Amino acid sequence: MRDEKPAGRSNSSAEPGPRKEREMETSMNKIRVLFVCVHNNARSQMAEAFLNTLAGDKFSASSAGLEPGTLNPLAVEVMKEVRIDISKNITKSVFGLYKTGAFFAYIIAVCDAEAAQRCPTFPGITRTLVWSFPDPASFTGSWKERLARTRQVRDAIRAKVEEFIKAAAAGTLAALDFSLKTDMDE
Repeated sequence: MRDEKPAGRSNSSAEPGPRKEREMETSMNKIRVLFVCVHNNARSQMAEAFLNTLAGDKFSASSAGLEPGTLNPLAVEVMKEVRIDISKNITKSVFGLYKTGAFFAYIIAVCDAEAAQRCPTFPGITRTLVWSFPDPASFTGSWKERLARTRQVRDAIRAKVEEFIKAAAAGTLAALDFSLKTDMDE
């Protein structure tokens, strides 16, 4: 329950900044982050789980997709290997979140830059980062081969999330580039 006054223009210069800006940066004093990929079935789900698991005291992570699909069993399996259960997660639409008026300090696209351009522009002051990782749904080969490649993506996502957390601890989040190269980039 909020005890803030309804949104609207205020002539008071004593008000400490726009209400919406405060909401996106501090959700119970946590920085709100949205991870986006095409289907919200693997990469964004893994990134959300890692950020909430590794730094849930400082961040509130969510995930969504441009065209939500079905949770990828490869992602579920590789996350289970690191003792994180995403099996009950549901896929969500980024446009559905946008329509709710949700605010995020960071939108991190974990798909390619072309797909990231299809994301809606969220209200407020939001920084957009692009971390391009291969889509496990596109992997071919046996289950074992696809699982091995998905593990590589999982590990690369975890490393990028850890880098993001370190930047926050060092106070250098504002200095992050729009597009951060990953070890998975070709």
